[in-house]
Amino acid sequence: MPVEPAFGAECTPSGVRFRLWAPRHEWIELVIEGRSAPLRMRPLADGWHELTTGDARDGTLYRYRSPDGLSFPDPAARFQPCDVHGPSEVVDPAKYRWKESSWRGRPWEECILYELHVGAFTPEGTFAAAAAKLDELAALGITAIELMPVAAFPGRCNWGYDGVFPFAPDATYGRPEDLKALIDGAHARGLAILLDVVYNHFGPEGNYLPHLGPIFTDRHHTPWGAAVNYDGVACAAVRRLAIQNALYWLEEYRFDGLRLDAVHAIIDDSSPHLLEELALQVRERCPDRHVHLLLENEANQSRLLERQADGRARLYTAQWNDDVHHVLHVAATGERIGYYSDYLDAEERLDLDKLGRALAEGFAFQGEAMSYSGHPRGEPSAHLPPTAFVAFIQNHDQVGNRACGDRLSASVEPRRLRAVAAMYLLLPQIPMIFMGEEWGATQPFPFFCDFAPPLADAVRNGRRKEFARFPEFRDAAGCARIPDPTAADTFQSAKLRWSDRDRPVHAEWLDWYRRILAVRRAHIVPRLAGSSGRCARYAIEAGRAVRVQWTLGDGSQLLLVANVTDQALERASRPLEAPQGIRLWTEGELSADSLGAWSVSWQWRPA
Repeated sequence: MPVEPAFGAECTPSGVRFRLWAPRHEWIELVIEGRSAPLRMRPLADGWHELTTGDARDGTLYRYRSPDGLSFPDPAARFQPCDVHGPSEVVDPAKYRWKESSWRGRPWEECILYELHVGAFTPEGTFAAAAAKLDELAALGITAIELMPVAAFPGRCNWGYDGVFPFAPDATYGRPEDLKALIDGAHARGLAILLDVVYNHFGPEGNYLPHLGPIFTDRHHTPWGAAVNYDGVACAAVRRLAIQNALYWLEEYRFDGLRLDAVHAIIDDSSPHLLEELALQVRERCPDRHVHLLLENEANQSRLLERQADGRARLYTAQWNDDVHHVLHVAATGERIGYYSDYLDAEERLDLDKLGRALAEGFAFQGEAMSYSGHPRGEPSAHLPPTAFVAFIQNHDQVGNRACGDRLSASVEPRRLRAVAAMYLLLPQIPMIFMGEEWGATQPFPFFCDFAPPLADAVRNGRRKEFARFPEFRDAAGCARIPDPTAADTFQSAKLRWSDRDRPVHAEWLDWYRRILAVRRAHIVPRLAGSSGRCARYAIEAGRAVRVQWTLGDGSQLLLVANVTDQALERASRPLEAPQGIRLWTEGELSADSLGAWSVSWQWRPA
């Protein structure tokens, strides 16, 4: 059954119940479009205002009005058909008839994730257009989709992290029923579908919550300014907003999981921490479904990923593993600027120890100080199973937060790219492909948004200032290369060109991804269930290659040997490969005597 939110408009047998948290105001009026007189809401305890009326129904447009004369939409609206400053629309969730009512999700070990941005995934940029591509994803071998945030944002386009209506799918993508049809269609094809949600900040335009109550606190600060108030005065309603929003997407929309954005910026000194309370409530409410909670967390806090005695996650299922990305990115590109410098050894080469550690144990940094930040980072993670980590070589952050949004396929030679892709796609960690990666898409994925002046000017100038510390963007010519995030052409440049898949070079990449994912499904996925912590060990061979061996859940052995350098490695006295192993995948040149440059070998041995 759909969750009954404490916030927003709810259709009931006696009419529509409107409920608003506005402790800053003694009274609130409900203004229904087409009705001449506003309706005074009944004040309740703790700053709540409520009214149930038969004058509203599914499809009714409405606003609220405060004593200072401000009319504003419902911050908990289910739909904003006319953008963030327009009226809200009453939505009856019961009118959508689910077709896949028996779906209970997919076990986490079976997931092969595919991250996509609804607006840039297709030329149309809608939920319906994305649904039309589900067969393509299933044929690729994807088993789980991860949508970038869809909560309503200002303007025509946005990455999604500037959302200000956390319960409302953005109208540029379609109606709520269209999103439900996308989810229904995914489930019909055996695809799980997860949603990226943002509880660390609100966007800078269209957020009316500060007008109503203490949604922010000056006690803590984040990169976006004052922190969301999860532990200060009147924080109970703010915490309730986040938790009920998580339950809303999982229950009313039947998403199979959530990815929580940048949780290191969710600052909460109270107990239990919001992250713990949210996860425990989700686990309690969804006991009979495969619900996966993922984290983005620069702090690398393994405590949030702990397993119970039966192997199930107590709180969070997995974390995006930036460390795997960083070491593989440095290997493929040789970049050494910014945080990439922390993945180089004393001789300014790829730190193979960090590579082996990230592949075998999850985090490369487990409490050590990073020279880039000057602070210790991470907690020990070897005791966690490999499935507690999501591995990738590209995602929206690692592509889009580059100055020009350039993809690896636009600049990295194919043998290098195949080597690092072959490493992460067969890793016992859960792999995640970024949209278009599978056919070697070369168009960029730059940062884009659609703010009005003067905010647009501030965002544009801030973007240029951010990259001025890099030598290639310090002068006027370099600065001019950085796409204007507010320009319509920037958003258009990010849209996938599906026709490219038919060109020979892209068709070859697509075939390669299909084949390697078939190997993963056949040989890796069935053996991940029951995998435990401390199941892997790694070694560095002759200072040039990394060797990692895992004991999988069925007791079998998985072996990776990789030489991600430009020089061949002669076979050492200790064999580089396990005897009597079954070869699963090979990239590059391997022989009885040497491991060629940019060579990767995966082998499997039965228990």
